[in-house]
Amino acid sequence: MRGAGRRIAKVEVFPAIYPITGHFKFFAKPERPTVLVKITAEDGAFGWGQSVPSPSWSYETQESVISTLERYLAPVLTGRDPFDLAGAHAAMNRAVAPSFSTGMPIAKAGIDLALHDLAGRITGQSLPGRWGRAALPRITVSWTVNPQSVEETEKLVEQGWAKGYRNFNVKVAPDPRFDLEMCRRVKKLAPDGFLWADANGGYELSAALWAAPRLADAGVAVLEQPVPSNRLSGFRELKRQGALPIIMDEGVVSTVELIEFIRLGLLDGVAMKPGRTAGLWAARRQVEIVKDAGLMFLGSGITDPDVSLAASLILYAAYGLEYPAALNGPQFLGGTVLRKPLEVRNGQMEVPAGPGLGVDVDEDKVRSGR
Repeated sequence: MRGAGRRIAKVEVFPAIYPITGHFKFFAKPERPTVLVKITAEDGAFGWGQSVPSPSWSYETQESVISTLERYLAPVLTGRDPFDLAGAHAAMNRAVAPSFSTGMPIAKAGIDLALHDLAGRITGQSLPGRWGRAALPRITVSWTVNPQSVEETEKLVEQGWAKGYRNFNVKVAPDPRFDLEMCRRVKKLAPDGFLWADANGGYELSAALWAAPRLADAGVAVLEQPVPSNRLSGFRELKRQGALPIIMDEGVVSTVELIEFIRLGLLDGVAMKPGRTAGLWAARRQVEIVKDAGLMFLGSGITDPDVSLAASLILYAAYGLEYPAALNGPQFLGGTVLRKPLEVRNGQMEVPAGPGLGVDVDEDKVRSGR
């Protein structure tokens, strides 16, 4: 369906900062910067998106996202059909070209989510409804364990358990011996839970090869991003070792490299993040590629709040996610710009079911910066 004569009239950009409520390795300051995007059509219909830069995880910053959106992406979207997602992405990729992969994907995700939201609001459809898919009503989520000392592990697991979480993801690397002891302690406290280790590319290959079989023996189910994204031969060696399913994350931005990595036999699955893939348009295709290849589809995030979190929940629900999602925004962030915040209850999150992204942004709060 096209916009029936509608055109994009305006793209607005708003910085939004959320307080950090606990220690997390990717945020040195006690705040989580994001950027909200509002796209308004000529007839007044609108949609909201959100970019979630994390410069210690990837190269984009709040400042670079804002300048990219305002100076490069908004001008090429004005006057376009808001329903033409493929055309919007092509225009954005001409304005900010790729290098190895999609250029400024986190910035582009804010636009993509706002266009999805706008289309759903115009048609009165939820996104799974627009995609012709039946969505799960809720998503099981996991608690992130990121201790600064091994002795802190039990306390962190107990905090999650008290809040109703029964599945845990742990941040590992660079010290595999520390990681092994941490995982043993987590598994002892939650023997029936799904235990997911994420190295964020932090291991040397020799350490990863040493750690993988021992983590498997400790009860870890998958090892995500064990070595840096550009160490493709390392992924191949870990895949051949076969000690644990090897999951890619940071290195998969566009469908192009995903297809190449699958052809090269480098992975057992992908931890999906709409914020990493320039939004839902590419993320949907990547989930389909992974599932068609018989690989594992896991759901993850970039400590997403509010609008970006809603998009992740919708994607995972629409594609029948089978594993607990590592969505830790509710764990580590305070504050909200939503009139009805997204919440975790008994280790699960209800999937927004309204038109578009299904959430209601308090625009007065956004504009005032409160």
